Amino acid sequence: MDVRPLRHFAAVAETLHFGRAAERLGMTQPPLSQSIIALEKTLGAPLFVRSKRSVRLSPLGEAWLPEVLAALAAVDELPTTARRLRDGQTGLLSLSFVSTADYSVLPDLVSRYSRAFPDVEIGLVEATSDVQIPAIVAGERHAGIIIPPSDRALPEPLAYQRLVSEPLIAAAPAAWIADGRLAVEDGMLAPATIVDAPLILFPRTVAPAFHDLVTGYFARLGRPAHIVQEAIQMQTIISLVSAGLGVALVPASLRNLARAGVAYVEVRDPPTLETGLAWRRDDDTPTLREMLRLVGV
Repeated sequence: MDVRPLRHFAAVAETLHFGRAAERLGMTQPPLSQSIIALEKTLGAPLFVRSKRSVRLSPLGEAWLPEVLAALAAVDELPTTARRLRDGQTGLLSLSFVSTADYSVLPDLVSRYSRAFPDVEIGLVEATSDVQIPAIVAGERHAGIIIPPSDRALPEPLAYQRLVSEPLIAAAPAAWIADGRLAVEDGMLAPATIVDAPLILFPRTVAPAFHDLVTGYFARLGRPAHIVQEAIQMQTIISLVSAGLGVALVPASLRNLARAGVAYVEVRDPPTLETGLAWRRDDDTPTLREMLRLVGV
């Protein structure tokens, strides 16, 4: 349906006078009357009850007027909406993230972005890096917070920006420290203690970079890691530590995840975990563009 007859109907409905409505619209009365008649023919019912002295809305016209006014207001708003979409001030940003980011960079990043662009809907999905990377390549996500491969090699057309690097610390059953099963020296777990401890770790299939970082640390200490349990979420790993099934090496930001029965202790010469943002180089989505600007790309 053409918008012009709707504007003609609204003008007549608001003035209840064809002459004044035509003047408001900047047209003559005959074409206005013809436009209303054509609209009524399209609808199959009269919009006005006319007499020689007055014009009033028909029951259909009275019921339809609010809908028409709302539709016209939406049409009038379209240019502004287009500009806001163009400038990334509204729309959708789809962002995936590894579970470790939930305790480090994710809250601050989302908070800053939301303050800058309160009308943008942020779709958050937690996923391991191996799931995120093909999803971003396929265009199913705008960006993802990932743990990059050790060689930083990502498939085309992905780009990458480091967000944070942090040391790993030990998450250990508090009771094991209290009863001396894990020795603490100068506020750190003794290397001889940690190499003999049962380890809880991400499976290598879902987190190869993190897995290799941890097992490489044990190799430097001269012992292979004694892995007794695997889990794909950091919260689950901490729960297993709380249950006394073993220790885990986790990012230092995991101290923000308080759990009864878990003690966080530094280790000597800790490995460093890097977390960063990955996105498609050819993705020109305005909301993504503003996210990249926020992180300094």
